[in-house]
Amino acid sequence: MITIILAESSLELIPKKLYNHPAVTSYSKKFKKNTSETLLDNSWHFGAMKGLENEIKRGRPDLVHLTLLSICTTPAFYDNKIKVFVHTINDEIISINNKTRLPKSYHRFQGLMEKLFVTKRIEAEDEILMELKQSSLSQLLSKIKPTQIFGLTTKGEKTTIEKLFEHIKENSCILIGGFQKGHFSFETENIIESSFSINDSSLEAHLVASRLIYEYEKTIFI
Repeated sequence: MITIILAESSLELIPKKLYNHPAVTSYSKKFKKNTSETLLDNSWHFGAMKGLENEIKRGRPDLVHLTLLSICTTPAFYDNKIKVFVHTINDEIISINNKTRLPKSYHRFQGLMEKLFVTKRIEAEDEILMELKQSSLSQLLSKIKPTQIFGLTTKGEKTTIEKLFEHIKENSCILIGGFQKGHFSFETENIIESSFSINDSSLEAHLVASRLIYEYEKTIFI
């Protein structure tokens, strides 16, 4: 098994400081939603987000949705060969049960995530499918105790996805940025033991995840 973590992911509820911004209030009124229980989304809240700390890393839940679909709809995931966590920009950890079947529709995913942020867990038939806890990335890694921690970033050593798996051992952990632009924070870079870049230019997270899992499945004969 390997562990994949979407690190510093663009997934959060609207911050309190933005509640009274016209872009936020008009959105809440239009869709009849409770502002405090609504995902921050720069498609709708772009005006409100101007000047927000770490702006380029926030407000992209759709990117997280696409990346999770790229991971959680694969044979390796269904066969319990991959464990997936989402680490958010606000130091929250979402754990995902391998029995979870994520909605393909973004709007349904949005509703699911909003429920998760409020209730802290999603259950079905007395089984926890998703759970959210306040936790740093380092705290998560201290619990799962991977043999190696890799980071995929344009700042890393140049390699191919095939050669990358020459380094990956059982129980390794791979970090993929769950944000649109920028690089891992200084804190995350200090956690990563080896950084690799699999392309000369930046790739979107869902594409990185797809290529990673395809190559991994080849190594375990799926």
